[in-house]
Amino acid sequence: MFRFVKRAALVSVLAASFLSSANAQKTELTMYYPISVGGPLTKIVDSMVEEFEKQNPDIDVNAIYAGNYNDARIKSLAALKAGQPAQLAVMFSIDTYDLIEQDAIISFSDIVKSDKDKEWLNSFYPALMENGTTLGKVWAIPFQRSTIIMYYNKDAFRKAGLDPNKPPKDWDEMVTMGKKLTTNDQWGLMIPSTGYPYWMFGALAKQNGEILMNSEGTKTYFDNPNVVKALEYWKDLSNKYNIMPKGTIEWGTLRKNFLSGKTAMMWHSTGNLTAVKNEATFDFGVAMLPASKMRGTPTGGGNFYIFKKTTPQEREASMRLIKFMTSPENSAKWSMGTGYIGISKAAYNTPDLKKYVEEFPPAKVARDQLEFATAELSTYQTGRVRKILDDTIQAVLTDKKEPKEALEEAQKEASKLLRNYK
Repeated sequence: MFRFVKRAALVSVLAASFLSSANAQKTELTMYYPISVGGPLTKIVDSMVEEFEKQNPDIDVNAIYAGNYNDARIKSLAALKAGQPAQLAVMFSIDTYDLIEQDAIISFSDIVKSDKDKEWLNSFYPALMENGTTLGKVWAIPFQRSTIIMYYNKDAFRKAGLDPNKPPKDWDEMVTMGKKLTTNDQWGLMIPSTGYPYWMFGALAKQNGEILMNSEGTKTYFDNPNVVKALEYWKDLSNKYNIMPKGTIEWGTLRKNFLSGKTAMMWHSTGNLTAVKNEATFDFGVAMLPASKMRGTPTGGGNFYIFKKTTPQEREASMRLIKFMTSPENSAKWSMGTGYIGISKAAYNTPDLKKYVEEFPPAKVARDQLEFATAELSTYQTGRVRKILDDTIQAVLTDKKEPKEALEEAQKEASKLLRNYK
């Protein structure tokens, strides 16, 4: 009996020692992610993380859902300063310059060594890589990415005598159709001007032949004549053509306005596509944004970043997680579940996404629009530069300032912020 107890105790000690050793060998990763706890996107991310941990039992992932993009950045950097840093995060694609300036992230170009890894680094759509590539290096990997697209109510088009399969292809047509679609209880068009007004304006500027900044993040072009005309057109949609409400239009409630029939057309993120598909009680369509001199939209959304304060083991584990999350299969799953863009050609070649696009053609509009896409407004001092432009746009749309003078003033302010970076 004594021998049995002694042997059992020995086995128990050895088992505990083995478990302790196994746990000690595990790499723990903390990942900040920009969605609210309990939301539908959380379930998709959770399922991906669970599957990753099954395939990689030596890695534990703690996904912290941080709210919006600004919240994710603030919480990630706060943890870094507090000595409890995360290893990786999904943050705004436009955060790259600020994160580099704070010496907070490491470039993927410095981590990737093998030919296979380099091939992976080059597998994503080039337009989605622009915001994360600078100084000759890749600093971010696309994941939750979008463009602005036009949603339109096909039933409203039919009622107005318009072809439901021919949305406006240029600015003039958008005005003409908008007038026919505007009634006592329905606007022809709504473009949001809170939340991310600079993003919508980037689309209008690109459509009129210009971009808002240089590729080095050191200069803006707010006072360019074509940029000024783009803002004049935005204002004219309400003040001159009367197809859009005057003043500002809320980003957060616009989707509900569209779904409730308060507007026949809206510009919004492709990230709303699945929600609109699930909630619309009418026949709707999705189209590329209309052109002026050309078609155009900025890309948007979030990228993966790896923080500099990580061990080689943590970086290797982070890379494994990011490769898993951005794999063609998971990118396809994410695109179908949310409406965000599949980030690579390989994603659209997966059987599931290929079938989904065939059955639901609107799912390919944002992808096809990448041909006309440009990087989202991103510079050094991004937050301050963006606020200057946001405030300028809202001042013009609320009739407090005129477009030309307002943008000239904004350009002067932005140039002062960026003069030390040239």
